[in-house]
Amino acid sequence: MALKISGPQKAAMLLVTLGPEISSGIFKYLSEGEIDQLTLEIANLPQVSKEEKKEIIAEFRELIIAQEFISRGGVDYVKEVLKKAIGEEKADVVVEKAISTLKLRPFDFMKKADPLQLANFLQNEHPQTIAIVLSNLPATKASDALLNLPEEIRRDVVRRMAGMKSISKEFVDTIEGSLKKRYEKEISSTQLIQTDGVFSVVKILQESDRETEKAIIDAISEQDPELAEEVRKKMFTFDDITKFDDRTIQRVLREVDSKDLALALKGVSDTVKNLIFKNMPKRAQEMLKEEISYLGPKKISEVEESQQKIIGIIRQLEESGDIMVSRGGKGKETIIE
Repeated sequence: MALKISGPQKAAMLLVTLGPEISSGIFKYLSEGEIDQLTLEIANLPQVSKEEKKEIIAEFRELIIAQEFISRGGVDYVKEVLKKAIGEEKADVVVEKAISTLKLRPFDFMKKADPLQLANFLQNEHPQTIAIVLSNLPATKASDALLNLPEEIRRDVVRRMAGMKSISKEFVDTIEGSLKKRYEKEISSTQLIQTDGVFSVVKILQESDRETEKAIIDAISEQDPELAEEVRKKMFTFDDITKFDDRTIQRVLREVDSKDLALALKGVSDTVKNLIFKNMPKRAQEMLKEEISYLGPKKISEVEESQQKIIGIIRQLEESGDIMVSRGGKGKETIIE
């Protein structure tokens, strides 16, 4: 059930929940007026219960996830994903809040496009339109797109950008609306997520609890199974085994075929190898080292395939409750049941 308090009160409660060290870093990005208002709210804040702390953190996390999906995949996409993850009614509320807090620049929907892709999209527009678009994009993105335009168009666009004065918001909104319709037809939002957004989504999900992570990945999978699998693969890499405690590694090794393990260890760091060896009986260590030495040169695709098999076993053990990988914040230790 959502907390029945104002936005500033929620912000104050969040800062108190996060603690002074993190909160002091957040204050650096606020205006004097915002700092004054929040300081007053914090001073007047009653005792915050454990349940209220949990609720405010959950609401904040949902808002961040929604904002990330909106900026990379669009409002419709995030509504569909969140609807399946947390229910239609709650999803609508989260998305509305996310939209209201996102301060999107004009043509923000283009910011994740590849420069060549963007140049190809814009080159048939009037040079004045191109100039307006590039003037509103981040400088690096605009520069890269400009370099990919035909020389004659590029010269005209630069001249118009240099001579540009103030432009009415209504005019910019009209151009943006027209281009957005064509952009959404020609460039799918799922492509943008696959090329640019997977890393960000993975980082967010790694800070989520297991239930939220599973619900969101399942929802993505219904629309785009390949994208969901890409997210799954990047949620846990083979090197992440170094975050496990000894008991967990031993539990995983009991399920792993020695041939897959030998191939998976080809080319990995000594840190990973030594951690695996440390958690095996001496005789098993010697046999594994011998098996690795007999393998000879192998294609990286074969090594990665074996690593993915082991990662698959780790997933299965986590889902069955045999091991538990803690999520969120600083605690990355692994618990074995």
